[in-house]
Amino acid sequence: MSATRPVDRRSALRAVLLLGCAMTAGVPVTACGARPQGQLSEGELTSRFGLGHVRWRLAMPADQPPRGLVVVLHGYGGDADAAFDLGYADALDATRLAVVSVDGGNRYWHRRRDGTDSGAMVREELIPLALDRCGLPAGARVGLLGWSMGGFGALLLASELGRGRVTGVVAASAALWRTAGETPAGAFDDREDFDRHSILERADRLDGIPIRLDCGRSDPFIAANRALAERLSRVESHFEPGGHDDAWWRARATDEMDWLAALA
Repeated sequence: MSATRPVDRRSALRAVLLLGCAMTAGVPVTACGARPQGQLSEGELTSRFGLGHVRWRLAMPADQPPRGLVVVLHGYGGDADAAFDLGYADALDATRLAVVSVDGGNRYWHRRRDGTDSGAMVREELIPLALDRCGLPAGARVGLLGWSMGGFGALLLASELGRGRVTGVVAASAALWRTAGETPAGAFDDREDFDRHSILERADRLDGIPIRLDCGRSDPFIAANRALAERLSRVESHFEPGGHDDAWWRARATDEMDWLAALA
C-alpha cells in the first residue's frame, strides 16, 4: 500500500479473518477469507480523477468464467468491503456474475468543485480494469447496483453510460431528493451542482434501461423513489415495509443479484 490508513473496526475484523492468508493484489484468495467459494482479488488503482490510490475488490465464480460483471457502489460511509459485508458476492457460482466494488469516499459519485470525480473513476478506470481481469470484452455491458448514496450513484452512472453499456440497474433505498433544499450538507456543492445531477431530471437518459427500485416504506427517501418510478419507462418497484439500514439491504441482496443475472 502506498498510504497508511487508520484501522477501523471493520478493517480489524477483516484482518482477523484473513490472518494467515496471502492476499496480495490480483492473487485469488481460496484458502480463507470473507467469501472462500469464489475467486477473490483486490488491489489499488492510481486514479487520475483526484482520488489518489483507490482500493478495489473483485469476486468471480470459482470454477467457471464470469458471463457478466456487476459494479456495486457503496453508501455514505462505506468502502470496498461493504458489498461483501451485505452479501452481494454470496452467489457467484449461482449467478455466474463477477462483482467489483471500490472505495468511493463520500463524494456522491460525481464530479465535485475540488476536482475529484469518483463517478468518472468508476466509469473510466474501475470498469475497464474489472472487465479485463474477468476476461470480458472491453465494451461489454455491465450491471450497476448500489444502496443509499450508491443507489444514487448507480442511477447517475447509468444515465451517463446509456443502454449500450448497461444491462440493468438496481437502486436500493437510493438517496434521491426532489429539490435542492432537501439535500444534506456535502451531498452537492451548491444548487447548480444538484440541478446538473438530479436523477429525477435525468429520467429521459435512463429510458430503455431496465431499472429495479427497492425502498422501504418508512425510508426517508421513499417519496423521491416513488416520484422517480413514475417517470421511468422500464421500472420494477419493490416498495415494502422497512427503513434505511443494513439488515434491510442484506435481506434483498440475493433477489437483486438474481434480477441482474436474468438480464445478463
